Amino acid sequence: MRNTRVANRYSKALMDLAVETNQVEAVKKDIEMIRLATTGELNQVLLSPIIRHEKKVQIFTAIFSGKVTPLTASFFNLVFAKGREVVLRDILIEFDDEYRRMQGIKILELTTATPVSEGLKADIKTKFEALPQYKGVKMEIVEKVDESLLGGFLAQVDDQLFDASIRRDLAVIKKQFVENMYIQKIR
Repeated sequence: MRNTRVANRYSKALMDLAVETNQVEAVKKDIEMIRLATTGELNQVLLSPIIRHEKKVQIFTAIFSGKVTPLTASFFNLVFAKGREVVLRDILIEFDDEYRRMQGIKILELTTATPVSEGLKADIKTKFEALPQYKGVKMEIVEKVDESLLGGFLAQVDDQLFDASIRRDLAVIKKQFVENMYIQKIR
């Protein structure tokens, strides 16, 4: 279960510190590295209630010592000291969301029936960035594959959904056949 309220507060605090010290990009790189490293066994160790806080700090510093900025290292030492390591993953996710908000980057969730090439993704991204409501907005594509679409794509930015899928087209055709507007309805 995600604990977004706590994670949001910690990620905002880290972002505020990074902005104050002009280390936003460095902290962003640190967060990416920590996210890639905190999988599997390391994640289990950091989430374990049996392992004491001091040991978790030692493990964290042994892995990331010299690889992350002192600001990031001291922030995560504070997270461990406060016993908030259970929301570590959520903090990383919320920091990315905060970074995107600060940079004006929107997420374009692209769902297709089969994986698409990088060129096609770039074309779709430029088409969406050219739309009037997204003028001047940078976009990041998050790709999903859903074979039930049959073809075409679904694109979602914030709460707007663009449905250009074969599944939708078939549903529209089916509805037209069921309603059959060419036969006059008898009352």
